[in-house]
This record gives sequence, C-alpha cells and structure tokens, in this order.
Amino acid sequence: MKRDKFIIGILCVVLVICFVIGGFHSRGLEPKSVYQVYLNGERVGLVQDKQELLNLINEEQQDIKDKYSINQVYPPNGFDVEEYVTYNETIASANNIYQKIKEKSDFTVEGYEITITKPASENTEEKVTKIYVLDDEIYKQAEYNFVTTFVDEADYQAYITNTQEEIRDVGSLIKHMEFGEKVSIKKAFISTKEKIFTDSSSLTQYLLYGTTEPTERYTVKKGDTLSSIANASKLNVRELLIANPRFRVENTVLAVGDEIYNSVINPVLTLYQELRITEDVEQAFTKTTVTDNSLPYNSSKVTQAGVTGLERVTQELRVVNGERTQDTTLISSVTIRASIDEITSVGPKYVPSGPSGGGNGGMISTGLDWGWPTKTPYVITTNYEWRWGSFHNALDISGTGFGSPIYSARDGIVVEVNTLCANYGWYGNSCGGTYGNYVVVQHENNFYTLYAHLKNDVPVSSGSRVTRGQVIGSMGSSGSSTGAHLHFGLSRGNPMHGGTWYSPWSLYR
Repeated sequence: MKRDKFIIGILCVVLVICFVIGGFHSRGLEPKSVYQVYLNGERVGLVQDKQELLNLINEEQQDIKDKYSINQVYPPNGFDVEEYVTYNETIASANNIYQKIKEKSDFTVEGYEITITKPASENTEEKVTKIYVLDDEIYKQAEYNFVTTFVDEADYQAYITNTQEEIRDVGSLIKHMEFGEKVSIKKAFISTKEKIFTDSSSLTQYLLYGTTEPTERYTVKKGDTLSSIANASKLNVRELLIANPRFRVENTVLAVGDEIYNSVINPVLTLYQELRITEDVEQAFTKTTVTDNSLPYNSSKVTQAGVTGLERVTQELRVVNGERTQDTTLISSVTIRASIDEITSVGPKYVPSGPSGGGNGGMISTGLDWGWPTKTPYVITTNYEWRWGSFHNALDISGTGFGSPIYSARDGIVVEVNTLCANYGWYGNSCGGTYGNYVVVQHENNFYTLYAHLKNDVPVSSGSRVTRGQVIGSMGSSGSSTGAHLHFGLSRGNPMHGGTWYSPWSLYR
C-alpha cells in the first residue's frame, strides 16, 4: 500500500513539472543562456553578451589609456561573470550594466604590485607598504637607484659581480648587503584610483623620502659650500650627500644656481651594509697644565704643543642607509703617529677664561687638564653636529668594545648616576631619557661631563670624588642606541638642569 502511494506521489510531481514547462512553451518562453554580473559578491544584473560588456568597459576609458599610454582597461577588482540559464526576459543592456559598475567601483589596468614588509621590532609594529607600477622594470631601476644613492656605483657593481679588490693600505670592502624588508613582486590588476608609478625617477624619490610630494630644495648662492648648506638646513654633510648622490665628497665645488635637495630623507627601504674598513683615524691629544711660579699672576703659555695622533684602524661595522651605526668591531690598528700631550705652564692664581662661544657648534675655552674618556684607538661614529633633523650635542665614540673602560676626563665630583636600564637598548628607547645608564661629573669652573649609554655596572655613585683617568663605568649600548659606544658630552652648568652644551672637542683642540 505504501509503495503505491509513493509511486502516485512521484507521478504527481512529474505532471506538475510538465504542466509548468508546457505553460512556458504555450507563452512562447524559451530557456536563455545569459551572464550574471557580480561586483564584490553582489549581483549587478544579467547581460546577454559578456564580451560586449568587456569591450564597452575598455572602449569608454580613453582618458585612462591616454594617461598611462596603454591599450587595454579592465573591469574593477571584485568583478565576476557567471553563465546563467533563465526564462526571465529582463536582460539588461551592456551599457546599463556598465553604468552601474562605473558608479560602484574603479576600473583597473594591468601592472605589478610590489609589497614591502618591514618586520616588527622592539618598539614598532609590522608595516606593509604597497607600490604599483605598470612595468616591473620601473621598480627594479628605482631599487637600483636607491642602492646607489648610498653605495658608490662602481663598488656596488664590484660587490654583485664578486670582483672586489682586497684592501691594500686604506679603503673599504662590502662583506654583505641586504634589505631589512621583505620585497615581493607580482602581476596584478591595479585600481586606477591608486598611485601608479610610470617612471623610475619619481619612484626613486618615493623610496628615499616616503612621499611623492615635492621635496625641499635650496638654490646655491655665491660662497655656499655643502657644509654651510647642510648646517643651515639642520643636516650634517653626510646626510646632504645622501640626498644628493651626484655629489660624492664634501669639498665638491658648487655652481651658483644649482638646486640641492636639503631635507631629511625618510626611506621606505632599509639598506644594511656590513663593511670592513681600513682608515687613518686621528686620536686626540690630551691637555695638561703645570704651575710655573716664575710666570706672572693669572698668566699662561703653551710650553709643549699638542700633536694629534694617527692610527691606521681596521674595523668591521654596519651602515644603515648610508649612516654608520655604533655597531663597530675593531679588527686591528697600527700607530702611524703617536699623540703628544699639550702642556700649558700657568702662573700663580691662574683663572681659566670663560666661554668663547655657545650652543650648537659652539666651542669653549676650558683652560684645564683633560684626558680622553675611552681606550685608544677609537672611532668617532657621530660628531657634535646635526643628525636626522636635530642637533647631536656630544661625541659618539665607538670601537673600543662592549664593556671597555670609561674614564673620567678630569678630577671632579659625581653629581648624577642612572643604572636602571638594561645593558642593551635600541634606537628610540627612552630609558634614562634616551641616555640609558649614565654618569654626570662636575668639574671646577662649572664644567660638567656626561658619559651615557653605559653598562649598568657603574662603580661610582652620586657624591663620589673621582680623578682624571679613573674608571667610572664601562661601554654599553643602553637607552636609545644602535651599538656599543660612549655618548660623551660637555656642558657649562649641569646638563640635566639647564646647562649649555659645548663641543667636547673644546677639551682637546
């Protein structure tokens, strides 16, 4: 019985279907093969001829073709077409569907998408930058231009072809080179609303400055030098040379009317170089005073001229986008000329003269005995100069090694100590007010010296009396630091409480 009912049910369904189909045929309706158009998953409508729609999209975009000098424009990203069978007579025209698409989204051109991924660090999150070009050769040329902004083109070619010559006397050798970011290139259909680079020069500017907006330029006037332009622009000469790679040396003769880029670069890429360098490095002489009662009261004269020493130093170091980091390893050194102390004889009741300059770049007459604060040989990785748009009020001294001794430059009293920071920091670390672990020593005549980025094993405390050459700490990389070094500052008045910074070279020159 149940079986009979089931068969009867099936027959009823078949009869209904036949009736419906018969009804369509009786009205003259036939199944049609059309195309359902989607945009980002939403239905736009039915179109009879897919190719007609695609041709219309391409034909109507002449302004885009002219802008990019191309022959083909494509539908938006998210566009999709599926074949569809329907009895519905409401089929839209290709133009109607085109207008709807045009209102909802942007058309695309065929090109390449470059993805630059900067990995997360101690104080920054991962950063992803997208760049679009019509031809991947545009990016490859711009990347080459970027590299040769920081590396001499001949040196770069020798490196990539493995034809570098060994260092004979002085010179440098590229041991390794890489980008800090992951770079991937793939073909893509690019929205015409995106910035699409069509030439390598504008893309090179973007890679260097992180913007497509015009960068600041300075027009050379009579008497200008790269040094004077850099100082007026709050840059150091190295930074100015990086921004203007057509100049390779500081003493380049400039032509009146030349335009020079004079803004700080903000690179999209990070080029790391591991270098071996052999160079002749000056070693400062120290100053000593001796009392000579035969001299008039409050008088002085130099009885032995100081001579700067010269060391031929071989070191391995890291350079990031053309700037040396403090991450320096001394390999060897040879003394070419030993330094000779400057000796000044002073009469009874001698009083040193006061300041002869001030502020950024200022020198001061100290008239005292000063020793060098680190071992020798050493390398100055950052001078008393502009750096990255702000003034660096000290000398960064590297090359003597992590944990090497730091000496008090003169007799004095320790007035401030910080040992709360980890021995290793990173660029941008704010521990110790960016100085990391530090010691401040007060000397006579209201002079102060600052010793920063130390290890936290400082052997002195506030109130300790120290003598010239006494160990007051050890070289570290605490606070805002890119490697082991000493940040050595000189001030008149306590530097942590409103003192005025002066060039530490005042102590030795």
